[in-house]
Amino acid sequence: MDKSRPKREAAASVTILQHIHCETPGIISDCLQTAGIDMHFVRTFDKNPIPSNLDAQAGLIVMGGPMSVYEHGRFPFLLQEQRLIEQAFKDDKPVLGVCLGSQLMATTLGAEVRSGRQKEIGWYPVTLMASAATDALWQELPSLFTAYHWHGDVYDLPQSAVSLAASEMTPCQGFRYGEKAYGFLFHLEVTEKMIKNMVNEFSGELEVENITAESIIAKTKDYLPELQTIGGRVFGRWVKLLKSG
Repeated sequence: MDKSRPKREAAASVTILQHIHCETPGIISDCLQTAGIDMHFVRTFDKNPIPSNLDAQAGLIVMGGPMSVYEHGRFPFLLQEQRLIEQAFKDDKPVLGVCLGSQLMATTLGAEVRSGRQKEIGWYPVTLMASAATDALWQELPSLFTAYHWHGDVYDLPQSAVSLAASEMTPCQGFRYGEKAYGFLFHLEVTEKMIKNMVNEFSGELEVENITAESIIAKTKDYLPELQTIGGRVFGRWVKLLKSG
């Protein structure tokens, strides 16, 4: 054995909180794999315990889910997730929240999360704020694009956070807190498979809202390619934060 050979540096790892099987990290996983970053999944639907801290983990990703942040009685792990998010903020570790994940970030920062006037489900335009033009993740990207949405709850921009995106129906669609924490209410991470799985999983909700799965699937071919191109740029840039120390 050659003792002079340098030890292989351990790969960075990120904790991913996943709340339902159909809402995976999607193309975020591709960006992490390309960067050689390991993924440590905590799946609440499999009753995995929420860690009390991130220890040696490089950062935290919090995915979407059908529950609301204020349903602590039904889902007690939500408060545990808020404590973990708060600890990540204190430790200045990169945090990425998608849909429910962004709502958990917002409420942790003191913003009110509440039911919106109507649910925003399907493909709707998103407009970037002027602040996005100089943002580390969003600069040099289209200021208007059509994104995939699936949410009933909304939130106000948290204090000390920077507004990044809005839609006609929802004034706060994305924000940055500090330099490493980002919350996106819309789904920038989706794949075609994920969208098909979501319309199947939440078919009852679509029926109540008088939305057909077919209408969502039909528009997917038109809008998903550009969304994935944008998502690849945004998530690729966020992943670099995990290696910046």
